[in-house]
Amino acid sequence: MRLALLALLTRSPAHGYELKQDLEKLLGAAYPQPNVGQIYVTLGRLEKSGLIEGEDVEQSGRPNKRTYKLTDAGREAVLAWFEDTAEEPRVRDEFFMKLALAPQSGLADPIALINKQRRQYLNTMRDLSKLAAAEDRDNKISQLLIEGAMLHLQADLDWLERCQEELE
Repeated sequence: MRLALLALLTRSPAHGYELKQDLEKLLGAAYPQPNVGQIYVTLGRLEKSGLIEGEDVEQSGRPNKRTYKLTDAGREAVLAWFEDTAEEPRVRDEFFMKLALAPQSGLADPIALINKQRRQYLNTMRDLSKLAAAEDRDNKISQLLIEGAMLHLQADLDWLERCQEELE
């Protein structure tokens, strides 16, 4: 969340609720909606670490609002984030750990675990398909997010099939 907020602040100063709305508009319903409280806590931490500066702005008839702007250190952090690659593949996978330990524990059948996980992935794909159909077609970022999630799920389903073949 912290780097996403910094990246949004590269455009112009903003207050927390504006940043929440910007994230929701950009990512659409497919991405978990940010909690405004979490955003303000994160903004406070970013300010304490010197990556942003806050300024209270007076509003007539309403409490002051605090707007935040990016510092040079914040801009450097965003540049470094864009330069860094995401860590993949997922080697520490909770399901795989369950699958590996099921035979040793004697408490779960590996094939039953695979079937249960497969059902979960298929339900999630169905939900994402419905979400894609309901999502604004002009929001390319949201559509790409949904498509990426579905492609990952399909790869996971293929991998489950491979696991089942090896373990039967």
